[in-house]
Parts: sequence; structure tokens; C-alpha cells
Amino acid sequence: MNRRTFVRSTATAAAVSFLAAPAVARDSPRVFWRCTSSYPKSLDTVYGGAEAMANIVREITNGNFDIQIFADGEIVPGLQAADAVSAGTVECAHTSSYYYWGKDPSWALGTAIPFMFNARQMNAWLYQGGGNELLNEFFAGYGLYSMPCGNTGAQMGGWFRREISTLQDLKGLKMRIGGFAGKIIEKLGVVPQQIAGSDIYQALEKGALDAVEWVGPYDDEKLGFQKVAKYYYYPGWWEGGPTLHLMINLEKWAELPKSYQAALRCACEAANSNILASYDYRNPAALRRLVANGAELRPFSPEILSACFNAASSLYADISASNSEFKKIFDSQAAFRKDAYLWAQISEYTFDTFMMRQQRAGAL
Repeated sequence: MNRRTFVRSTATAAAVSFLAAPAVARDSPRVFWRCTSSYPKSLDTVYGGAEAMANIVREITNGNFDIQIFADGEIVPGLQAADAVSAGTVECAHTSSYYYWGKDPSWALGTAIPFMFNARQMNAWLYQGGGNELLNEFFAGYGLYSMPCGNTGAQMGGWFRREISTLQDLKGLKMRIGGFAGKIIEKLGVVPQQIAGSDIYQALEKGALDAVEWVGPYDDEKLGFQKVAKYYYYPGWWEGGPTLHLMINLEKWAELPKSYQAALRCACEAANSNILASYDYRNPAALRRLVANGAELRPFSPEILSACFNAASSLYADISASNSEFKKIFDSQAAFRKDAYLWAQISEYTFDTFMMRQQRAGAL
């Protein structure tokens, strides 16, 4: 082979190689992100859900896109997770947007506000009703891009040191309650406290709190609240279907290859489903254990629920009158809520109540 033929052959081979394997390599760069969680490692539901999400991303990208999860307090405190993402300290955070409602009440709408949606309705609004787009339009003002990444389902109303039968019983009650709900229950005389999950037990044990809500039986049992409070109330009217989010630095999101964005989107959708399934599967057995060990279940009275509903409706009207961003997102949720519960009465409610009667009759 002469020199000219050799050069031509070599150039052809190089071109073929460049168009094949190197093209894949160019679309699959090595990317390492840190994700700070608002939750402790002891909670295999929410913290573990973020780890599962990161594992899916690794598998889809053959390990080239690696997201390492850090627990509450390992990089920043849990209630500062979104701030760390905005500042560029970390690339992303697994958190609940309502933790940051103090910046603007609109933040609460991304997780849950009292008397709004259950989990299925929240997902319907987010994925089909334009909710994700409305939220990301708002979050962009903070340098963030968000994706739903978990849901706990309807929560419990929390642990109380004494029985709460009337509105008068709420007066002066010091309660750890997450997000926007504290603003509403404050109208009824409660003194709300927002404390990260890892710090709640100690505050309740020492008497700095009279009551605490977290999620539901499985997580609550792990955190040990039943050891220091006896009465377990339901329902958690403030969180019918609270969504967790992966909050991503907007610039870092824009830098990702489209294939990595798709991988992360798929992984978050999987986590959104899996975390809810985890709670639905684990909560029944945990509730039985808690009651067997002395927890006393109590429903909130109709008087308390109605007063809280009215206080919430009044507050939403007041905020909407002065906050156009809140009003835009809230109006979208409220419009869907009316039809969503109409449909739920015909479908889920009718079926569920029949099956619940069979359960109570011992037929299941």
C-alpha cells in the first residue's frame, strides 16, 4: 500500500469511527451532581426514594450521569436545601417546596395546601393540567427548575400530648406543622413551629412542642413519636396529596444533554410513583403496630375541620387579592378541584366506601 492510499484509508477509518462511537461519547459526558435532601437517612421512604431516583439515572446513562444524595444536615440543613440549589452550592435538592413559603406563599402550592388535592388529583393537575409549567414559571424567578419526585398520599393529623376535642383545645398549642398549614391553624390559636424532620423528636420529648405532624404511620413509627405523645389524630387536612420535588439549578439543568434531561425526567416520574406506593404498602401494618403499642386514634371533630376549612378559604382569598403569582397558580388548582371531587364521588369514593364496609364486616 502506497503512502497516499494509506493516508486515505486511515482518514476514512477515522471518519467512520468519529461518526460512530465518538458520537455516543459526545452525547454521554461524565456528569457528577450533588443532591442535598431535606430528609434524614432513617426514612427509607423519602430519603430512600431519592437514592432510587439517582440509581435509575445511573442505569439509563451507563453510570455517566452520577447524582450523589446527601442527607439533611450533611451539606446544609434540610430547610435550606432549595436555597443551596439557587446559590449553586449544589446542583439539586430533594425537598418539599412548601418549606419555603416564607419567601412567597406561592411556594406552598407546589407541595400541598390545605383542603386541595389528594395524590391522584395532584398528579393529574401537575402532569395534565399545566401544573408543572405554572410552577416552573414561578420557580425560574429563583433560578430553579422542578420536577415532581414523590408523594406521600394523604397524611395523618399528628401526635398530641392531650386530646383535642374542641376549638378551645387548640388555643396556645405549640405544634410542629410543615409549610403553609401553620399559617391557617395559627388563626385558630395554635402556635406553629416549622422544624426539620431530624429535630422533631427531641423537641417533642423535651416539651418544646405539644403536638407534631410528620407524614403517617410508617415514618412516624420510625421517628418514635408514639413514645412521647399518646393521641394520634386524623386526617391531615393540610396535606391530602403532598408532592416532593427535585429542585434543580436552572443553569445546570440547561447544560445537561437532552438525553440526560430525559433520563432525569423518567427517574423522577418513577420516584413519584414508587414513593407513594411505598407509603400505601407500609402504612397499614405500621398503623396496626402503633395501636397495639398504645397509640389512641382520634378523628378531628367536624367543628375543627369546618373551622380550618373556612380559615383556609379566607386566607386564600386574602393572598390572591395581593399576590398575582399565587392567584394564577391557585386559580388553576381550584378550578380543577371542583371537577376532580365531583368525579371522585362517582368513581373512587363509591367503590372505596363499599369495600370499606366489607372490611369492617370482616368479609375481606
